[in-house]
Amino acid sequence: MEDLAAAEPDDDLQIQQILLAASQHDVPQLRILLRNGSASVQDSETGFTPLHAAIAACGPSDSPVQNGIQANGYEDNGHDGGNRNEDPSIMPDDEVQAATKTVKLLLEQGAIWNDVDSKNETPGCLALRLGLKSLYEIMVDAGVRAELLLNRLDEYEQLADGADGDSEGAGVEGSANADDPAQAASTETPLEGHPATETVDEPGYRNEDFLRSSLDFQDDRILDGQRNGVMMAWELDIMKRTVDLLVPTEGLRILNIGHGMGIIDELFQQKAPSAHHVVEAHPAILSRMRDEGWYDKPNITVHEGKWQDVAPKIMEGGQMFDVIYFDTYAEDYKALRNFFSDFVLGLLEDGGKWSFFNGLGADRQICYDVYGKVVEMDLFEAGFDTEWETLQVPDLEGRDEWRAMRRPYWALKEYKLPICSFTG
Repeated sequence: MEDLAAAEPDDDLQIQQILLAASQHDVPQLRILLRNGSASVQDSETGFTPLHAAIAACGPSDSPVQNGIQANGYEDNGHDGGNRNEDPSIMPDDEVQAATKTVKLLLEQGAIWNDVDSKNETPGCLALRLGLKSLYEIMVDAGVRAELLLNRLDEYEQLADGADGDSEGAGVEGSANADDPAQAASTETPLEGHPATETVDEPGYRNEDFLRSSLDFQDDRILDGQRNGVMMAWELDIMKRTVDLLVPTEGLRILNIGHGMGIIDELFQQKAPSAHHVVEAHPAILSRMRDEGWYDKPNITVHEGKWQDVAPKIMEGGQMFDVIYFDTYAEDYKALRNFFSDFVLGLLEDGGKWSFFNGLGADRQICYDVYGKVVEMDLFEAGFDTEWETLQVPDLEGRDEWRAMRRPYWALKEYKLPICSFTG
């Protein structure tokens, strides 16, 4: 015990030396220190990692930076997509190059792209707030590489489980190693509010839990039993534009996964589809659909159950669609990827289009940007081209949109609308 106690001051000294070298962009010294030290150490007070320190040192001279490890005194939370300062005079070229070399070295040595400090900022959030575009893009690319790798490792793990003859439970959400911060963060980040489009800020909260929960239907929202936002009326403009892009003419065949408040299904109906299929799993929403007459509409087919169970049956029946939309709740990115990799290929007619509610990582700008690139790469690998349209999101904070809710599922000022079609 005495040996351990004596070692702690040395460990703290090493941490401060690493942080100081990172803040000074002293690459040669960092290489020496990282031979026996970690690129992911954190300051006990500020929570700064070497990545934070290297980026914070590039901030304005009047910012509260001390040795590059105390730059988090700021008014807003730094990850709302707001402060994109593009002023190239923020720092000289030689300092940009020094910072870039430092950040790249740290990432090569295992620094974690999405570690947060005491102000809940990742290094990328800090770069964004300080207007350091080139460093921000480096952090986004690091996030993309990490997430792609974790996704591939997850696939290999499933294959290994299958080879062992025990495939049950393989690929279940939340199965990441909680001791691995990068992997743990990966399973929590993906999808907000509507998860595959949104995730819920509750450890272990899964789609099965949501389907068992009671729902509170209000005029402008649906809340689950834990006061999480399932869907809200502010999404109407996003849905309108989505439908305009997906359904240019009448008489098309439409498949919608996830009815929710019925916003997009109402808009689809205005396009006079020849066939309109809706997949919904939550008993309370299905009951509300009955009360509202959805089951009685002549061109509507309601499929009760989870899409994982319903989609294979639709495929077996040979039904094809000109338009597909996907908007589920309390599912992670893996669910969305499985849907377009395994089912859209067999359900979408040649020349058809499909989309999804893009809430991937929407509570933090860098996560949104990372997952935008990840999903586009995975879509291309699955055989889809993606076109993006940027929409402005209303001031939800100013409208008190999140009243009586546990947490916002959207914190950004822009929505990236994806429209997907077969490659070629």
